Amino acid sequence: MSSFSTEQLVAIVTDRIYEKDPSLVDRFGERGKEKCTEDNHHHLKHLHTAYELDSEQVFIDYALWLNGILVKHGMSRQHLLDNFLIIEDVLLEMDDHSDMQLKYISYLRAGRKALNN
Repeated sequence: MSSFSTEQLVAIVTDRIYEKDPSLVDRFGERGKEKCTEDNHHHLKHLHTAYELDSEQVFIDYALWLNGILVKHGMSRQHLLDNFLIIEDVLLEMDDHSDMQLKYISYLRAGRKALNN
């Protein structure tokens, strides 16, 4: 898989989330899928901010903050962990592993580790 746009990346990640857990459609409906798409745009924006600032902690702080919000809205921590892992998997499938992609993967792993602590 070659490089693709943010829109394509978000679409692939969102589709995989719903393939992995089809019950999400019943639980949250089409609005839930739209929210999942929005959330993945936010994840990528925060990954990019962390990259620009060269700060893993920026993404860790985002992951912990977001988890608190999602749990209050009926999601489990595992949903966020799975989401970050799916983003990582899609990035790893790309042919061109740029410095940015590798940093994103590193930040995603750090975020998952922080969520598991």
